[in-house]
Amino acid sequence: MKLRLWRPALTALALISLSFTAFAQAPSTAPPGPATAPAASAPAAPALSTAPVEAAAAPAAAPAAPTIDKGDTAWMIVASALVMLMTPGLAFFYGGLARSKNILSTLMMSFVALGIISIQWALWGYSVAFAADKGGFIGDPMQYAFLKDVGETPYGTQTIPHTIFMMFQMTFAIITPALISGAVVERMKFSAYCLFILLWATFVYDPLAHMVWGGGYIGATLKALDFAGGTVVHISSGVSALVLAFMLGKRKGHGSEELRPHNLPMVLTGVALLWFGWFGFNAGSELAADGVAGQAFINTHIATAAAAMSWIMIEWFKYKKPSALGFGSGAVAGLVAITPACGFVDVKGALIMGLLVSPICFAAIQMKNKLNKYDDALDVFGIHGCGGMFGAIATGLFATDKVNSAITGALGAKNGLFYGGGPHQVIIQIEAVLITIVLAVVGTLIIGKLVGLVTGGLRTSTDDEENGLDVTEHGEVGYSSDTSTVPAFAGVD
Repeated sequence: MKLRLWRPALTALALISLSFTAFAQAPSTAPPGPATAPAASAPAAPALSTAPVEAAAAPAAAPAAPTIDKGDTAWMIVASALVMLMTPGLAFFYGGLARSKNILSTLMMSFVALGIISIQWALWGYSVAFAADKGGFIGDPMQYAFLKDVGETPYGTQTIPHTIFMMFQMTFAIITPALISGAVVERMKFSAYCLFILLWATFVYDPLAHMVWGGGYIGATLKALDFAGGTVVHISSGVSALVLAFMLGKRKGHGSEELRPHNLPMVLTGVALLWFGWFGFNAGSELAADGVAGQAFINTHIATAAAAMSWIMIEWFKYKKPSALGFGSGAVAGLVAITPACGFVDVKGALIMGLLVSPICFAAIQMKNKLNKYDDALDVFGIHGCGGMFGAIATGLFATDKVNSAITGALGAKNGLFYGGGPHQVIIQIEAVLITIVLAVVGTLIIGKLVGLVTGGLRTSTDDEENGLDVTEHGEVGYSSDTSTVPAFAGVD
């Protein structure tokens, strides 16, 4: 059965044991703290009425209203562009990992998020995530609907225009549901996917972003640390990808046919774009051009390099050959792990996190292959889910106020376990991880069932899957040599 018209689309889980060698001593030198304290050292810690108040004695006069800083604004415009570039980078990364008959379908799953989520964010998503708190779980959906009152003046105590902050956060909202696509490529209906990411962004991502960064429960009450999205972006997408993979079932030929990546140079090109864009993702989350942003920048690079080398060393030992795919997978795992911690840890912590995340993610993928119970096509859960959980918990181990004084100030948290803070912050980080998992699992199950009812099932037909989704879903082929009898716009008649 071939439908050329889409249905209306309106429009642990097991945590891996962590084994660390504790630090013998704190670092001898520390990078300078921020020259001027922005709202907080997280992508969004707005100064809403429900935000935590600093412990200092009340001044005699009200503080001066924040003013726009041109340097901070210029940096955040660049950072927003860098994060936007990550979604096409993800498309290349996933596209190269898919089979050639599904290359366009896989690319489109990332690119369409640029369209759908951008509109959703402008209409209501941003307001749900960052408007005034409603009960600790969502923002007022109407306060910033249609970007009302989002203008040139700063948001909260920030030093950048509200419009720039909104745009920066939009790029996060775009790439997060796109990450899920890696688990369901080559078999999910495009119409079902479009409706799924629209609803998932509304009912999972936006509330979670509010809870962590928008003055909600996880950030403001629980005091969990998440500098740039370990919970909000990676755990949520990784766990949701696993649930959706179970709901869809395995690809035709899984376990009996070769399902190898068709273009590894494209994979490494995607990794390069992700690595480059991730500097905006992490360093930009300081929301200012200051010392903490610089520390997040270098931590991002060091952790990524360490993870990439750690992964190929595992392969070298196990398979006698270090692979290009292994280097790319390790690099992405390192980027994922350092994301929640990048503005809270020193270089030593970043290096150790990078070295340790690759064995964890590698083991998760090996376990998936041995169990053979589900088909997470491109290992979204193995890298983003498990890497994100590790990074979130490790933040509670390695965080230090020598890097970021906001840890003991506006965020109200303590130093990590290895810097004399005891287990308190680790426990808080685990709680945040568990809350994220529950929200992602429940939300994905409900949304997946609903979308399946509306679109006549989440999955394409067996014949369509066999022929490849490029032709059957989009009427195109990625490579002219794939099928000499298939025109550029096959099926468009």
